[in-house]
Amino acid sequence: MSTAHTIVSPEEWLEARKALLVKEKELTRLSDEIAKERRALPWEEVTKAYVFDGPNGKETFQDLFKDKSQLIVYHFMFGPDAEAGCPSCSFYGDHHNGTDAHLEQRDTTWVAVSRAPYEKLAKYKERMGWTWKWVSADGNGLPEDLGVSFNPPFDGTEVYNYGTPKFLFPEMHGLSVFFKDKETGKIYHTYSTYARGADVLLGTHNELDFTPKGRDDEEFAPYKMAWLKRHDEYETKGDADCCASNAKTQA
Repeated sequence: MSTAHTIVSPEEWLEARKALLVKEKELTRLSDEIAKERRALPWEEVTKAYVFDGPNGKETFQDLFKDKSQLIVYHFMFGPDAEAGCPSCSFYGDHHNGTDAHLEQRDTTWVAVSRAPYEKLAKYKERMGWTWKWVSADGNGLPEDLGVSFNPPFDGTEVYNYGTPKFLFPEMHGLSVFFKDKETGKIYHTYSTYARGADVLLGTHNELDFTPKGRDDEEFAPYKMAWLKRHDEYETKGDADCCASNAKTQA
């Protein structure tokens, strides 16, 4: 980014800032409208009996809610054969630390779900210093049913983010929301989002958007988040991002 920039008087700066504020308020109102439409989407009942492996041993889908009626599931890219979690998903994991207590005040629990065995998840979670709950869905079918995990060989018909991507990785990321009727015990799938749909969760990106250089990632290849490493790897070269082959689905 060039350091050359338009320099104006305080009066001109204020005029320009107030003009942008009009658009910012329009965006805020539009975001509120979209959130309202999101809440008004129809629901689908979850009829499969998914069982997960986690810190409490075997847990049902109902168990993940604890005593709450709402559940947010983050689909964390960590496949059965991987030895570490995806750097990009780890970026999301860093941002969630510390938020559970606040969500639970609003009748909501949060859990990360991956296909790797729980022992791998627990070890990586300890390395990263995370406090949130992580469970394994290895073999229970939920990641596949929600379109975030795929079993090779690929034939080009796999559906991710409500479309058929040209490039696909066995593990993809996303976020899904569920509601449990406390009287009947029935669970409903209310919402899912994928790719950049979960970008709003990344506070680092949102804060960088306030700065003159922004996210400053246009020059990175093969995709914009290629600069990213796990938070304990910035003094080293780190591993290649597992999302590299999936770059175009993130656009």
